[in-house]
Amino acid sequence: PALVENNSKIALESLLHLSQSNQLTEYFMVLVNMELSLHCMEVMNELLGRVVLPPDYIHHYITKCISHCENCKDRFIQQRFVRLVCVFLSSLIRNKIIDVKELFVEVQAFCIDFSRIKEAAGLFRL
Repeated sequence: PALVENNSKIALESLLHLSQSNQLTEYFMVLVNMELSLHCMEVMNELLGRVVLPPDYIHHYITKCISHCENCKDRFIQQRFVRLVCVFLSSLIRNKIIDVKELFVEVQAFCIDFSRIKEAAGLFRL
């Protein structure tokens, strides 16, 4: 986790090298369970663009992102994370990394809850 926060590029390259081993899922679970941050989401986005991971892990991470946004108490930080999650989800959908039909109910509820935020309204239209 500290490597992701302090040097996301090295963390990504390390994970990409580990993708050829059978330990990737262990490292991926650590990444999934990390505190949500911009760096963590950047690493996840890049990693998912280059490595095929089990859909269950991806869905777990998306659910965690959505929950983080819903439970955030600081309105400014909440809006920032909602924007990040929307951009992240849009990227995964556009690049066909996830099938939005599998997460339709969750993503739709998220977009409706945060419809006042431009990026959420855009995601809803996808």
